[in-house]
Amino acid sequence: MADVLIVEDKSSFGEMLRSNLEDAGISARLVKRGREALQVFKKEKVEIALIDLRLPDIDGIDLLRELKKYDIDTQFVIMTAFGTIERAVEAMKLGACDFLTKPFDIEQLINMINRIIKEQRCFYENILLKDEAAKIYGFPEIIGKSAAIKKATDFLQKAAPTDTTVLLLGESGTGKELFARACHKLSSRKENPFVPLNCAAIPHELLENELFGSEKGAFTGAVTRKLGKFELANKGTIFLDEIGDLNLDLQAKILRVLQERTFERLGGTYSIKVDVRIIAASNKNLLDLVKENRFRDDLYYRLSVFPIKIPSLRERTEDVPLLVDYILRKLRSKKTVSIEANEKLQNYNWPGNIRELENAIERAVIIAKDTIYPEHILLPETKKLKVSPSSAKTLRAAANCGREVAEAEIIKKILEQTGGNKSEAARRLKVSYKTLLNRIKKYKEKGLL
Repeated sequence: MADVLIVEDKSSFGEMLRSNLEDAGISARLVKRGREALQVFKKEKVEIALIDLRLPDIDGIDLLRELKKYDIDTQFVIMTAFGTIERAVEAMKLGACDFLTKPFDIEQLINMINRIIKEQRCFYENILLKDEAAKIYGFPEIIGKSAAIKKATDFLQKAAPTDTTVLLLGESGTGKELFARACHKLSSRKENPFVPLNCAAIPHELLENELFGSEKGAFTGAVTRKLGKFELANKGTIFLDEIGDLNLDLQAKILRVLQERTFERLGGTYSIKVDVRIIAASNKNLLDLVKENRFRDDLYYRLSVFPIKIPSLRERTEDVPLLVDYILRKLRSKKTVSIEANEKLQNYNWPGNIRELENAIERAVIIAKDTIYPEHILLPETKKLKVSPSSAKTLRAAANCGREVAEAEIIKKILEQTGGNKSEAARRLKVSYKTLLNRIKKYKEKGLL
């Protein structure tokens, strides 16, 4: 997609404009006929159209009127000779944002285009601010010095400077969006939008509209054009959180964006090209979903070019004190944490991960006076084993119970080694995939997993 489409029939003048714009860092494309411009608009999104009023095949005013039918977001600048200024004013009434009288200074044109681009970017950013509830994010901070978190951040630093699609895998509350924001901030796209979307938080029937936008009249209630997240993320990064919750139809459309970098708005008549980096995340095992025919295998392989496993908090308990200090600073609290309280925090398994830790510390800050002690840290009771070998009344019962405890421990260990990949875990344990799923369900119900 070019920033500027030049519609000028005089080749030397058109090439001079294109060359000067390119030298100024503005991508430009030249066509010599109005009909060619119409074909471009049918296939691509154009940011700015620079149109000569006098064209050999179609009047510039008529061309402007036709082009606006395809994309009302395009900004039009008219080029006109001195004697046709009245017609330029007519073009302004039809929606052109400015006009230039030939001959004009190239610097004047470049400044005008940069101003229009800046205004368009502000317009998109304002939409994003509303969608994000006007939240202000600083540079993402990833806290920790454990081997597990260091491995994840090392992978992130390798992937960030590229345009490679990244897949973040980890439990809820582990900080997947934090990693996605860090990846964007460390990339060449950092000055452009970062657009997050939680695929699990929006009903399926509304999600397509959120992703791709819609034209006026596309469905009942569509009274204006809506720009989708992909369009808002152009030249930046889109973060698709919980992508495993997408239905198969939307998965196919995401695949098209990955392959062709194009999509259509709901009710749209032409394809829109975008230059966007995709970062996806899931707390589910996508390979398991592929086996269950709930996730497209071709999309999975497109997304998992560079997978990064984000460790759970129980896999990096040595980072808990550092995280607690960070949370206290974030809360602007000067309260200290006792050694016993830190031990209690490190001995808990944190099923809700960092999000649960933040909630626990925020409660403790409210309850404690100057120092946070164990009694100020309110945590759910740790799940106790419902059965144990010592509680069995017969040797056979004890043997069965001991076998279950041992099996559960082995399953847990292998799942950790495979990053939660149940297919690989079943292969290593030399059991069928279905058998492993049944064992996991059984031992979770017994409190062994």
